[in-house]
Amino acid sequence: MTTSPLLDASGVAKNYGAVAALRNASLSVLPGEVHALMGANGAGKSTLVKILTGAISANAGRILIRGEARDIRSPAAARRAGLLPVYQEPSLIPDLDVLSNLRLTGTPVEPFRAWVRELGIPDLDLRETARDIPLAILRVLDLARALAVEPDVLLLDEMTAALPANLAEKVLEVVRRQGDAGRAVIFISHRFVEIAALCDRATVLRDGETVGVVDIEPGVEERIVELMLGARIVKTKVQPRAAGQNAAPAPARPRIAVRNLRVGSKLSDVSFDLADGEVAGVVALEGQGQDELFAALAGSIKPNGGTIEVDGSQVKFTHPIDAIRSGIAYVPGDRSEALAMQRSVRENIALPFSAALRNWGPIPMRKERDTVLGAIQRLQIDTRAQGEVQRLSGGNQQKVTIARWIAADARTILCFDPTRGIDVGTKQEIYKLLRELAGHGKSVLFYTSELEEVQRVCDRVIVIFNGRLVDIFPVEEADEPALMRAAYGLPRGAKADVGILADPSATSSDSPSPNASDAPEASP
Repeated sequence: MTTSPLLDASGVAKNYGAVAALRNASLSVLPGEVHALMGANGAGKSTLVKILTGAISANAGRILIRGEARDIRSPAAARRAGLLPVYQEPSLIPDLDVLSNLRLTGTPVEPFRAWVRELGIPDLDLRETARDIPLAILRVLDLARALAVEPDVLLLDEMTAALPANLAEKVLEVVRRQGDAGRAVIFISHRFVEIAALCDRATVLRDGETVGVVDIEPGVEERIVELMLGARIVKTKVQPRAAGQNAAPAPARPRIAVRNLRVGSKLSDVSFDLADGEVAGVVALEGQGQDELFAALAGSIKPNGGTIEVDGSQVKFTHPIDAIRSGIAYVPGDRSEALAMQRSVRENIALPFSAALRNWGPIPMRKERDTVLGAIQRLQIDTRAQGEVQRLSGGNQQKVTIARWIAADARTILCFDPTRGIDVGTKQEIYKLLRELAGHGKSVLFYTSELEEVQRVCDRVIVIFNGRLVDIFPVEEADEPALMRAAYGLPRGAKADVGILADPSATSSDSPSPNASDAPEASP
């Protein structure tokens, strides 16, 4: 392996207004190397990948391919530079057949056919429409299409996610051979087992900066976790909740009982309980099944298997309105999904009043006005710009989203990264509000991409990896290093060699849940 990099990116920065998505990222990949790109949620991996592949332009930085400076401002420019990505979502146009997709990108057909066979699909019909092909096969076709043009640098983003074992193994074999042929592969994965088996080195990002490059060797996962967390690794208690804020003991019958829930290929056999008066946290890296879990509980998608019980009765949601009628409300991280941006604060908060009408008749305006005003005052929403919600700050918009369900007296609130992109002061107000709701007997399921938030808010923490519930922590044990290890599929309390880690789909055997009813009912 030579010391001259095949790809050398340095000083890469990207700002979106006042928000710095990347501050000072660097990545150097050698010929013949399989190089892991790692980082916690929000570290900047996706932004760096998009810059390298021409999807977005950097504000600063330099990219060299084989020592030559390249101005990569489009996917076509990245392709000409010899850098090709395979993203998590298939890029074939659904309404075209495979052959037309190949022609659209100028992919040579015979090399593509050869790679498809090499990847374990011997009988592909090129006339088949892309939308009729299973997701796992589409991902393999994307990889074959990239390999057919022999790129200098191949970038794989969670390539084996959602692949069956036989196809995943074929993909890993091909990746190894790319390195053997002198080309480079940038490999993004949340599975330490794969990184240990494939990669030579890893670059770690934190808060938009490259904080370390490490050789992959036995025991390196501890060092990688340290780099991901930085100074926060010493904070085992971020901000303990005030005395008396702990939730009451779980009743014999939980508010929500999830049993063996399955959603497509993303979520498998997930079981847990959520009690009245409890804030249960959910921690997971990107794309591990948390989106599907919340969507199923909110009635947005239909599970493939398992059951959901509300107050002891099994329910089947075919629409979000079914979940709302069961007292379950959803607060998304993206406020635009929940709010009518051109409507007023009052209209947005009062929406459940009109939605709940069963028959034609007058809306109880006085009750609506009093309830809405009470919610505004309780959340201290700034209504100076209440003519349109879109004129409010992001923090106040999120308050409006939560206020709607407080006004509607929802018993269970599903909060999916509710503090994303809002200021520190408003975050503190939302933490306090969620604890107050639990104190009044409400139940809250709280997903966060910021690990330090769980000790500010939660009573227990559920960790999901590879679509499965792998651990449940009492908040006293949910420090950031422990959560990060679990989120990457590492067993609790063990510093295992990366080469001999347990099956990432298995639940940690030395990590019993605080309540027996919380453990998955069936082992994967």
